[in-house]
Amino acid sequence: MIIELRGLRFDAICGVLDVERTTPQPLELDVDLQADLDAAGESDDLADTVDYGGACAAIEQVVTTLRPQLLERMASAVADALLALDGRVDAVTVTVRKLDPPVPQVLATSGVTVLRGR
Repeated sequence: MIIELRGLRFDAICGVLDVERTTPQPLELDVDLQADLDAAGESDDLADTVDYGGACAAIEQVVTTLRPQLLERMASAVADALLALDGRVDAVTVTVRKLDPPVPQVLATSGVTVLRGR
């Protein structure tokens, strides 16, 4: 099964430019957690699944404290944290987007996606 987390938003430091190093900017994350959750489908018990509230908290911790230069580093760190969160998670896909990228062109978002498995 795949647990989907969509549109998780935080203001965070991420970037190379001076303004990006000092002023938090809006980031949006989409995350897929792949795990064998058949037991939860049968039991209807939270203990048999990956708690997405805990996953959101782990993501928030990384995004709001890491302060990397590159989105690639941010996405990789989030993926590592999610794999460490629950041993049932076999793989994660993490997309991180800047919602206001600092370029002179009209650009709605810039982002990266990392796929990581055990």
